[in-house]
Amino acid sequence: MSALHSSSSVCLQRRGLSGTTLKLFALVLMLMDHIHYFFEFTGAVPLWFSQAARLSAPLFLFCTAEGFAHTHDRRRYFLRIWGIAAAMGLVQFLMMYAGMLVRPDGFYPLNGIFMNFVVLIPVWQGIDWLRQKRLAPGLAAMCLPLLWPFAFAALYSAADSTPAAWLLDSVLAVLGYTVLPCWSFIIDGGGFYILIGIALYLLREHRKLQAAVFVALTLLFDFVFPYFQLSGIEGFRFSMMFTLAYEWMGAFAAVPMLLYNGQRGAGLKRLFYIFYPAHVYLLYALSWAVLALGG
Repeated sequence: MSALHSSSSVCLQRRGLSGTTLKLFALVLMLMDHIHYFFEFTGAVPLWFSQAARLSAPLFLFCTAEGFAHTHDRRRYFLRIWGIAAAMGLVQFLMMYAGMLVRPDGFYPLNGIFMNFVVLIPVWQGIDWLRQKRLAPGLAAMCLPLLWPFAFAALYSAADSTPAAWLLDSVLAVLGYTVLPCWSFIIDGGGFYILIGIALYLLREHRKLQAAVFVALTLLFDFVFPYFQLSGIEGFRFSMMFTLAYEWMGAFAAVPMLLYNGQRGAGLKRLFYIFYPAHVYLLYALSWAVLALGG
């Protein structure tokens, strides 16, 4: 009977979706979203590519929180993500402020989801330290990444009164996109996304409550707030919440989150780390070629 019970427990654990399956699902949706993002100017990519892909960013956030919680080497886990975020942040900075590699129509990619994780991982570590009653390191790890944009603004303002203001401003801006990402700079995520990431981590052990809070926050940040902003504009129609302000559709990511079985799966770690920057710049290069050919 004990063997039968053990076998049943294993079967129950294997039911549902593993972390790898969730990430593969999110990866496919992300690819669809970016095909629409980079080739929207052609008019050939349907809007539903992007609408369906609203599930992608929340699922990557969920999987990153789970990966961080279960990894055996949190420092290495963080450094991998930080390295990708810093490199892509530098490229984005050069495009935004130096005009390098900007498409002839003025478009350049603003994909920087890893920057969010660089902010969140120390916060998640701080949460765990606080749970262990390690108050000083816990508060420092939680507060410093969240307060950094405010310190950045103060330093940037102070730098303007110095003789080498342009140099100091440039150094600070580079830091804000690379070594010490400012969540206020992040277009691909940012403040609301980070708040949701904190909630997901805090409620990891309570999956149904976690999903409910995720849905509530997503609808608040991505439906309620945009609705009140847009409804005051002349010509607003409710249908715009499905064709223009459709970020709220990410709330449906709660379904695969609830199907997560707590298992890592095959892993495929290198695939996910390599695929994100590779596909962004490949699609960008292809979109440039299509634009040059008059597509």
